[in-house]
Amino acid sequence: MPYQAEYIWIDGTVPSPLVRSKTRIIADGKQPGIWGFDGSSTNQATGSNSDCVLRPVFVAKDPLRGANDKLVMCEVLNTDMTPHVSNTRAACAETAKTYAAFEPWFGIEQEYTFIQNNRPYGWPEHGYPAPQGPYYCGVGGDKMPGREIVEAHTAACIKAGIAIEGTNAEVMMGQWEFQIGVLAPPLIGDQLWMARWLLFRIAEDFGVFATLEPKPMLGDWNGAGAHTNFSTKAMRAPGGWDAIIAGCEALKGRVREHISNYGIGIEERLTGAHETARFDKFSYGTSDRGASIRIPWGTARDKRGWLEDRRPNANMDPYVVSRLMVETVCGAASANPRRGAARNGKATTGATSTRARAKQPVAAKRARATKATKRLAKAS
Repeated sequence: MPYQAEYIWIDGTVPSPLVRSKTRIIADGKQPGIWGFDGSSTNQATGSNSDCVLRPVFVAKDPLRGANDKLVMCEVLNTDMTPHVSNTRAACAETAKTYAAFEPWFGIEQEYTFIQNNRPYGWPEHGYPAPQGPYYCGVGGDKMPGREIVEAHTAACIKAGIAIEGTNAEVMMGQWEFQIGVLAPPLIGDQLWMARWLLFRIAEDFGVFATLEPKPMLGDWNGAGAHTNFSTKAMRAPGGWDAIIAGCEALKGRVREHISNYGIGIEERLTGAHETARFDKFSYGTSDRGASIRIPWGTARDKRGWLEDRRPNANMDPYVVSRLMVETVCGAASANPRRGAARNGKATTGATSTRARAKQPVAAKRARATKATKRLAKAS
């Protein structure tokens, strides 16, 4: 019996691309293969040369249709099978291959806002709801509009086999979050885009839509981000603190490049208020949600783990963000392996190996720890 395959791709709309999809009926026993679409209708081609190619990169169960139906995440190619100019996945995949020895992992916290009748879902027709305070992780029917949509989306992601880690209500009424990870690039982008598609599609059934706008309501209301948690093998290894600090310092050296690629409208969200650092400043610190980079308390305690880049917008492209973070952090570690890199499949943390450090005097270890702590305190 034939089955339905929903082909999903990212279009060429600027400044923020849209998710597109269409259905293909495939014969029983056959796998989803190369397909095409009219690029002149998606800002990806002209009418005189309109054909674009869809190549499957990630296939999952379709949780909204029959047991045999599939969701097919695709990248867009030209008809000569080269990456289309709108295809940001290709560069991400190449970067991931270049720095594969570092084993980069990502977890992304996707915030979004439900909208109905041109205002956040659940807001009064005139005026504003009660100020922020009771909504974050709150409970209560009059405060938590959209929960039924969130529940349906979560169940759909689980059924599809997407690596969803959790959900929660956010600080502004009508704003929610789900988390995807922990995954390597470019798979983190494949699954986040597919989870976004499922969110948009399921919201249709409830008469609302979900927006990734970073500041859907101006004024004293939190914006929507996509906090990006990142680690390498060296950061996760015992004694990975040096590699984490080195990663923060590497990110500090490329602030403008990252900010310009972290989603349109970032200046409206990164104001220095509402749990953000200003877009034109950089800082990092333990448990500091007002910093550009937050180091979780558990990471600081264990001296190993991951860092959280709090700057990306909700409307960021996960292929672009993950590529940039890998290029910046792993590239710096490759250029200066003494500051924490994975060489020959082994993690190093600073000028000497972990084993060699274990043999050094306690005073020397304390001096290094004090120096790292002072750097962190100064930066934060």
